[in-house]
Amino acid sequence: MSYYACSRMEFQQQSSRQWNSQIMNESWYHYVKHQQVHETSTVNEAVCYEIDLDTHSLQGDITQKGFEKKRARLLQPYMASGAVTKAVSGPQNPSPATAAQRKASRRATREDNRYQSEIRTEAVMQALALHGPRVPVMPLPSKRVSAYSPNRREQRRGTDSSSDDDSVFDDDRSRRGSGDQTPSSSSSSQHLRPQGVRIEPRRGSAYAILNIPGSKGGLADVMRESTPGQNFQQPPDITSNTSTLTRADRVQQRYNAQSHAHVSSVRVSHSGAVTGMSDESKSHGKVSAKIQQLLNTLKRPKRKPLKEYFVDDEDELQVPPSDPNAPKPEGSTISPAIGEQLIIPSGLPRNLEAAVQRYGSASYKAAAVTTLDQNGRPTSTLTYGKLLSRTQKIAYNLLHKIGSKVDPGVKPGDRVALVYPNHDPSSFICAFYGCLAAGVAPVPIEVPTSKRDAGAQGIGFLLGSLNVNVALTSEACFRGLPKTQSGDVMQFRGWPKLHWFVTEHLSRPPKDWLPPPRLSDEAPAYIEYTHGGKDGSVMGVTVTRNNMLCHCRTLTVACNYTEGEVMVCVLDFKKDVGLWHGILTSVFNGMHVIFVPYSLMKVDPASWMKMVTRFKATIAVVKSRDMHWGLLAQKDHKDVNLSSLRMLLVADGANPWSLTSCDSFLNVFQNKGLRPEAICPCASSSETLTVSVRRPGRTSASATGRGVLSMQGLSYGVVRVDSENSLTSLTLQDCGQVMPGATMVVVRIDGPPYLCKTDEVGELCVSAAYSGSGYWGLQGITSTYFKVQPLTVDGRPVRENHMFVKTGLLGFLGPGGLIFVCGSREGLMTVTGRRHNTDDIIATVLAVEPMKFIYRGRIAVFSMTVLKDERIVVIAEQRPDCSEEESFQWMSRVLQAVDSIHQAGVYCLALVPPNYLPRTPLGGIHIHETKKRFLEGSLHPANVLMCPHTCVTNLPKPREHHTGDVGASAMYVGNIVQGARLAWAQGRDIGYLDDDSDSAKKYQFLAEILRWRAEATPNHQLFTVMNAKGQPHLTTTCMQLHKKAEKIGCLLVERGKLNTGDHVALVFSPGVDLIAAFYGCLYVGMVPVTVRPPHPQNLATTLPTVRMIVEVSKAVAVLSTANVIKLLKSKEAAAVTDIKAWPTLLDTDDLPKKKLANLYRAPTSEMICYLDFSVSTTGMLAGIKMSHAATTALCRSIKLQCELYPSRDVSLSLDPYSGLGFVLWCLSSVYSGHHSILIPPSEVEINPAIWLTVVSQCKVRDTFCSYGVMELCCKGLGTSTAMLKTKGVNLSCVRTLVVVAEERPRIQLTSQFTKIFSSLGLAPRAVSTSFGCRVNVAMCLQGASSPDTTTVYCDLKALRNDRVSLVEKGSPHSLCLMESGKLLPGVKVAIANPETKGQCADSHLGEIWVNTPHNASGYYTIYGDESLHADHFDARLVTGDTQTTYARTGFLGFVRRTELTQSDGERHDAVFIVGALDETVMLRGMRYHPIDIESTVLRSHRKICECAVFTWTNLLVVVVELDGNENEALDLVPLVTNAVLEDHYLIVGVVVVVDPGVVPINSRGEKQRMHLRDGFLADQLDPIYVAYNM
Repeated sequence: MSYYACSRMEFQQQSSRQWNSQIMNESWYHYVKHQQVHETSTVNEAVCYEIDLDTHSLQGDITQKGFEKKRARLLQPYMASGAVTKAVSGPQNPSPATAAQRKASRRATREDNRYQSEIRTEAVMQALALHGPRVPVMPLPSKRVSAYSPNRREQRRGTDSSSDDDSVFDDDRSRRGSGDQTPSSSSSSQHLRPQGVRIEPRRGSAYAILNIPGSKGGLADVMRESTPGQNFQQPPDITSNTSTLTRADRVQQRYNAQSHAHVSSVRVSHSGAVTGMSDESKSHGKVSAKIQQLLNTLKRPKRKPLKEYFVDDEDELQVPPSDPNAPKPEGSTISPAIGEQLIIPSGLPRNLEAAVQRYGSASYKAAAVTTLDQNGRPTSTLTYGKLLSRTQKIAYNLLHKIGSKVDPGVKPGDRVALVYPNHDPSSFICAFYGCLAAGVAPVPIEVPTSKRDAGAQGIGFLLGSLNVNVALTSEACFRGLPKTQSGDVMQFRGWPKLHWFVTEHLSRPPKDWLPPPRLSDEAPAYIEYTHGGKDGSVMGVTVTRNNMLCHCRTLTVACNYTEGEVMVCVLDFKKDVGLWHGILTSVFNGMHVIFVPYSLMKVDPASWMKMVTRFKATIAVVKSRDMHWGLLAQKDHKDVNLSSLRMLLVADGANPWSLTSCDSFLNVFQNKGLRPEAICPCASSSETLTVSVRRPGRTSASATGRGVLSMQGLSYGVVRVDSENSLTSLTLQDCGQVMPGATMVVVRIDGPPYLCKTDEVGELCVSAAYSGSGYWGLQGITSTYFKVQPLTVDGRPVRENHMFVKTGLLGFLGPGGLIFVCGSREGLMTVTGRRHNTDDIIATVLAVEPMKFIYRGRIAVFSMTVLKDERIVVIAEQRPDCSEEESFQWMSRVLQAVDSIHQAGVYCLALVPPNYLPRTPLGGIHIHETKKRFLEGSLHPANVLMCPHTCVTNLPKPREHHTGDVGASAMYVGNIVQGARLAWAQGRDIGYLDDDSDSAKKYQFLAEILRWRAEATPNHQLFTVMNAKGQPHLTTTCMQLHKKAEKIGCLLVERGKLNTGDHVALVFSPGVDLIAAFYGCLYVGMVPVTVRPPHPQNLATTLPTVRMIVEVSKAVAVLSTANVIKLLKSKEAAAVTDIKAWPTLLDTDDLPKKKLANLYRAPTSEMICYLDFSVSTTGMLAGIKMSHAATTALCRSIKLQCELYPSRDVSLSLDPYSGLGFVLWCLSSVYSGHHSILIPPSEVEINPAIWLTVVSQCKVRDTFCSYGVMELCCKGLGTSTAMLKTKGVNLSCVRTLVVVAEERPRIQLTSQFTKIFSSLGLAPRAVSTSFGCRVNVAMCLQGASSPDTTTVYCDLKALRNDRVSLVEKGSPHSLCLMESGKLLPGVKVAIANPETKGQCADSHLGEIWVNTPHNASGYYTIYGDESLHADHFDARLVTGDTQTTYARTGFLGFVRRTELTQSDGERHDAVFIVGALDETVMLRGMRYHPIDIESTVLRSHRKICECAVFTWTNLLVVVVELDGNENEALDLVPLVTNAVLEDHYLIVGVVVVVDPGVVPINSRGEKQRMHLRDGFLADQLDPIYVAYNM
């Protein structure tokens, strides 16, 4: 609720006056009546003198020394001499420079007084004192220095820095600061870019770096996340840190080398020896120190007691039940407050058109409207005669000069827009009454200035729904509207096409012309726009002619308006109180209105008082803002005389801010003739128009009143008395009585509209003939707000056939029909069952000292719903000279103050640059537009502090693991009892070959197969390498490949002096040379190891990786080309590694001419054929051994699955160094004899269309690619499909397009690819994925005759708890999973519980175990430890199929039997991959897959191009890549935090915003999250911003 405590001065004033107390009903409420007294005490006189002196001192009219002397002289009669002497002693007269500086400081901060509440400040200071010294309670964020350079966009609003809640004086310092802001970053938390020359290479695969003893750099810590009860062990692990990448496109860097290296590290599995490992508890620089500080802060989270058992349901996220000790209303049910009878005075016009006619004829020289210029001088006066004449001109031209006679542009009953500036009331009033005379409903709106005006799109939507086609404006305003190059008015965003009609210099109507017949009383008179609801939707309130007339009559009676009175109006005349009093009721009574424009008030805040004095005005319509500004202009007070005022109407009297302004204004100007009974606060609403107003001139005891209430009670919606000197008390003043002829009730805010009790706060509802009739075109919302039937306790209507209208104001009824308002529905925030109002939070924020860091009055507070509860968001404009540390010190104190005063946490506290918050037309903060920009991520704050740990208290309880309760046998028996099918699947039979047969021997070794093909089909093309132009770069036949392999074999034996069984590292670029070198090794019985060559521009990162693989594989020679060997021996390489430590380097560009005498034939097919090394997503470099038997069995399975024959063409565009990519590139063509068209991914980077163009030209039926290539095509060709079609690219020939991967299928990417290229003939069923892992490089692969790919939708909440729950498409929290291809022939999989090793049932989540002839033989480790072999490669199930030996893949998944039929007639069993076990993170007792969290993060903001997540010490860290300007970085922090909370019930601990390309990716397009984690902890990411959530 919004409750502002009155200042200490108010209490002192009130203590000297006569207070009258009355106990209402059941003594629920202490009510204080304020009576005017004519006597004051001597103490109060002294206080008044002191206050007057303080005010003069603020203006700098006297020096400090003079002030002290004058103060001592005036206080001498009332104070002891000792006190006076003490007061006089003080600083000496300052120097001129010091005096000027103090004056500038006072000038910059004098607007602060309006919001000053000593009671609130004292309460806040007392609360903050309990928290100890002023030190930040959170780690400061890390911000890149360049992120907030002076060319930021906040300069766009530098010309107008004031608001209706700010100082009226120009703040030169703040205006200059908006363009000269210098960012600052904490020296203790800054991420610095490495020294030296920054290389700009493109991104390559992730390289591992071997930590050699004596090398530079520390070791990153090891994250030891152990799954409870899980005995699955990881393969041996040697990892590196990836590099920080430059700002470039992610995909175009994927296959090249990375920039700056991170700190190297050695990561080993549980079984391997751990060397050089740093303990996790040790510090890792600034980042880990900050996270440790954050952890220490979070040790005291304010959480509610968690429930005993985990509930996997959203119902647990409901707002927790209310406090049983909370105060509850105890009074009786209220009775409706009925206003006095509306007695219409005789002599009033019958309607407004008649009023214009009467006064324009009888009093045509009488002034109607006077307008002031920028100097405060009356420049133009519109008489009633001119008003009548111009009204008739506008009405005639509006009906006859727009459109044609056949199709007139405007007809009676239409709606037209009125677009007039705030300084031209004369033109507006003429246009308004011209529309009424023409029978047209005017729609007053603000003048649009640009396409990006705050709320302009909502106004345009309203105009469209009203079918507005014509806009009336003045000539000067029309000239100022933004124009196109052709001179037409710009088409504003969301606006309908308008015909702009200038209402000046119009022709006179013919003498015989008569206005059209008057419309019915129920016809719309005008439409007043308003912002409805918390979303700020623009809606139009329809006011009928009867409503308008009745409202004018009611105001005339309530305010005692008479003809000829003079009114001074400072308000906006286009809506609300300014329209009702200054435009409508004034003309209805023939009054003279002097409008003071807002632009003049900024220059001369006392101008409205001068006009009252000059014209002897009897009425002034102002806001508390104008009264406060008038107090500041003290130099003009001597000429002010307010004795003529009988009514000072305070339009925002319902706002608690007005209390201090009214009392202060009365205190100062009472000696200027202002009478206390003249101050008349009123309450208003767009729906009900005037709600209440204090009657002028009444001096009785019941005319006014105040109540001292408890703020805590009000937050629970009840009214409780409090003592006057309480720090948490709230003093409210009344807003007058119920209007004549109206009835008011108070109904409950939530649920059915039951009447409130006498001590209960509810929403005010009014039943009156003058209320609005509804929202235009919104019948449903109209019924909710305009047709309310209040109910008694027993459910009966209060008054039959009487509908009430909700005002949107929260308050209660006092005695004597007085209305008290303590908040609004729009600003209401219900946080954890307690009600708070935005103004209440603002009051507390403003009470936090020092306030030199932010601007007062430039604060936006709103709530957002996260996890079914509202969260408080505070946005403020910070001053340009505020440092990073100072701002966060102030923010920490704000958090403490709000928590102490309101017992509510601030979810997000953000600071924006000066003049950056969107403004209303009158300069106020546009709350709805601010909230909209915040939620959509376009606010661009300068500092953000998120506090989800302390605010989010309704998370489900963490899952509790109960180990040992249910064993594998019990689960097995349970599945049998339930009739569940055990989860296993099998590919078709691979066929049986006798080992002694000729065919078996022929296909037993790849080397013999190649020699056989060279002899049988020597000229058959096996490989063709394509370049970026789509032309064959190199073709190789069977014979050519065989001969080159023989020469390489001779090179190894003769020059290398190598022996059979030696390991040889093959360091080649993708091409035929790599293939020939591989078979050259097999020809002489050596074991090849394929290694990616180092990048010449980034040796610091890539060369140590090559060296590490060479050493780990125990390679005795390196086989490569001359260019690569030269690079390995270069000076640049010597700076990275010891070039003398390389094994023998053999150049394949210089081959011997001899032939091999004979080919080596292994004694057994179980011997090692090659070694395969690959870096996993967890940063592990794992090598596997592939035997000759497994290699040929794999090639045979692929041949059978894809139906590969020598006549087939297959195109490949993938990485050829490990896994299935290597098998397809080097082995499959030799085994099957088909023609492979090789397209290196680096060529696709140069020309993304090359792959698809080659597929089309060669009419390839089967093609294989990687996710990286597919992403390149989507990004590079997404808008070029039409051009490809004109070039003849046709993909209808494609039968299977398989993405080679070792992860869960990326459905979003494959679907996007299919959708983009479907116009080129690509069939959706052709696109599929494969799956392989370290223990089996190819398990699943979509074949030519396989059933269509199956997709299912799983419940994410169930997956977190290791369960599979299938749901329908579109279900909340659903995850779409696609089948990872079909099982290869000879492959058998089973789903096992990774902890108990028991076989799972169908559609149950477990670890995938595989049995196949082409399983790897084991891991190849540097330590030679074979203890993992039995567990990983020879595992057996304890239940189910206990006889078969399986290899454990380390991936979670499930098998589901489908209705599809396989080629063998059996029902198809689909295998679904969920994710790798070693990738999962255990948080809150649940298992999360990083890809699921990352998918949520990617959807949270359009500028996030990539992201990765990892954990450290139980904190979730999210790294996002920003594809935009650096000043947009902080927009991502709250959106990422909100999205992860909503979708996964996780609180993000750290959000790191980096440049594009920083997240490392390996050759398969998989993220290297652990490398990223090590780089972050080592302060090597050079982030744009690092936010530590509290």
